[in-house]
Amino acid sequence: MISSRFINRLLITACLSMISVSFYSQGITENKDFQPQSGQEGKDVVWVPTPQALVDKMLDMAKITPMDFLIDLGSGDGRTVITSAKRGTRAKGIEYNPEMVILSKQNAASEGVNDKAEFVQADLFETDLSKATVITLFLLPEINLRLRPLILELKPGTRIVSNTFTMEDWIPDDTTNADDADSYWNTAYMWIVPAKVEGTWRLPQGELILKQEFQMVSGNLRSGGKTTTIFNGKLRGNDITFFVNDSQYTGRVNGKDIEGIITSGGDATRWTATRTGN
Repeated sequence: MISSRFINRLLITACLSMISVSFYSQGITENKDFQPQSGQEGKDVVWVPTPQALVDKMLDMAKITPMDFLIDLGSGDGRTVITSAKRGTRAKGIEYNPEMVILSKQNAASEGVNDKAEFVQADLFETDLSKATVITLFLLPEINLRLRPLILELKPGTRIVSNTFTMEDWIPDDTTNADDADSYWNTAYMWIVPAKVEGTWRLPQGELILKQEFQMVSGNLRSGGKTTTIFNGKLRGNDITFFVNDSQYTGRVNGKDIEGIITSGGDATRWTATRTGN
């Protein structure tokens, strides 16, 4: 005959097992003894926390909204993802250290943002970034450069915000400082992935030949047997602006088409262009 004490022990064991499975399925494991240390080694970089004041500045710079999806590369203790989630933005942290991932999940739970904050243990170079509208990072310059070709293939308009480190010759679109951040790390840079416009475009009045270096645009307009150099050309995502003589061209790139407005001497006329070659 099985004693009631033995039955109770079985029931307790089963309950504990169910609790353990529940925590495992949520990716949350007790990790109370782990305390991250600034400067601890990671896979690609050492971990140094971004000051909260700069986190706020970075998110302000990106102008995040609840319509965005943010991915934080090297998410550490989860503060950028959690701050984004508290603003109503869906956010995902990519972190190689499994203990940091567990800690981040615990922090998100304590802040009540589990529904919008996700953390995964993964290699940032093997992560699909295509669904992100905002990417934040605090990595070394050489890591940024390795990521740069992948970033430039993302959807035009995707905002990339970096703590301290640049993309070398890819000039940032915006820069800001968190002067109240009690840290050496108080500068943020933002790049907006530009549309690809280099090539030849057919206009009703002629031909537009564009050259592109990241978001900077140069080239010529050929019309009526005359070639005119364009200047001050720039892309901000899908939005393009350049000047031909005293006329300002602004437009929106949509794949193989551009539609916009020419402003000259107070007059505004529409212009269109279609890509014809590379």
